[in-house]
Amino acid sequence: IISEFTMVSLNPVQILRMGAEEEKSETARMSSFVGAIAIGDLVKSTLGPKGMDKILQTSSNNETIQVTNDGATILKSIGVDNPAAKVLVDISKVQDDEVGDGTTSVVVLACELLKEAENLVAQKIHPQTVIAGWRKAVDAARQALTDAARDNGKDPVKFREDLMNIARTTLSSKILTQHKDLFSKLAVDSVLRLKGSGNLDAIQLIKKLGGNLSDSYLDEG
Repeated sequence: IISEFTMVSLNPVQILRMGAEEEKSETARMSSFVGAIAIGDLVKSTLGPKGMDKILQTSSNNETIQVTNDGATILKSIGVDNPAAKVLVDISKVQDDEVGDGTTSVVVLACELLKEAENLVAQKIHPQTVIAGWRKAVDAARQALTDAARDNGKDPVKFREDLMNIARTTLSSKILTQHKDLFSKLAVDSVLRLKGSGNLDAIQLIKKLGGNLSDSYLDEG
């Protein structure tokens, strides 16, 4: 005698949506590596002072064209299905929200780590062992940065020079690179007037049509 409950349990349960594909074991791992590395290769050419811009063109009815080398902007505009690739896109978004810069660097760094991880896994090293090594590397990197850091906060001249160098480096890969000295000075002067509060809402940007970038100036509010 077969009970009604037994009959129901023998019927296959549809968990995945229609048309979905399932990958397991080595196939799933390789798919993740390939997807993530493809994302890194997409944006790495935009990295650095000599990074190249990319042209983004929408395929909707309201067609728009955008030229940018910002990693977050590029990754927001593409659609990805690969889970590992989606993780890298999310990393870029979080970096943009929390820091506001370094969106391309964080993706390229993660991509290179995955490339090395692929080689280690191919040598039959367990993924958890690789992750444990990464965690140790994070601690070592933090300690190295702490040891290399120099605090010039008590010397106004050196402190301002450090801020200027940071601003110039940041602007070297932007469209403002031809005017980076002027805008570095504007940015540093603006931040120094906050007197350490870090309240960027106190800095107001006013745009006016016409003129040149070199006409920009900082005005006391």
